[in-house]
Amino acid sequence: MNSGIRGIGMTSQRTRDRLVQRLREKGIRDERVLEVMRQVPRHWFMDEALASRAYEDTALPIGYGQTISQPYIVARMTEELLRVAPKKVLEVGTGSGYQAAILSRLTDEVYTVERIDALEKLARQRFRQLGYHNIYLRHSDGSWGWPGKAPFDAIMVTAAPSEVPQTLLEQLADGGVMVIPVGGRMGQRLSVITRTGAVCEQEELEPVVFVPLLSGDD
Repeated sequence: MNSGIRGIGMTSQRTRDRLVQRLREKGIRDERVLEVMRQVPRHWFMDEALASRAYEDTALPIGYGQTISQPYIVARMTEELLRVAPKKVLEVGTGSGYQAAILSRLTDEVYTVERIDALEKLARQRFRQLGYHNIYLRHSDGSWGWPGKAPFDAIMVTAAPSEVPQTLLEQLADGGVMVIPVGGRMGQRLSVITRTGAVCEQEELEPVVFVPLLSGDD
């Protein structure tokens, strides 16, 4: 691993270790998630000007009105997704690519969809540089998912719809789990949806703030 990936100063391994300790103190218990958060270089997934803040537990801008999620939220959503030991995962909203990178270390295949062409191209470049070969990208409307690759053992949505898109529920495998923020400007809650046959049960977790999930018509 080259020194740029390892990081120095505010992007060093010691700084990453401190972030992981903060995540543990906030209640993240899955050691697999914590270890991957320690390994994946978050500073590679943002503008160099912000790299010194990469291991703060906060969301940061990545351009185009989008953000890289707070590490706690990344860890929390990942921990919930691992309820079902998924092998094939769909991510809606690639953004910087950081969440997909985390998932790629914990699952066999990650399919990720991004509607903003420039972000999709940047993420693709980062995955290639870091050698993450089990991530498959598509430039498309996230609310459509990726029907040609369905069903998925788990689906993670990293932008908030006002209600859960039926198209995504249809792509969730029987026994699968979807982790998704749901709500509008008046408030959003992180939800976990479990599918059993034709029945989908929704469990609400905690308040969150995500950019809205936009469709091609928005």
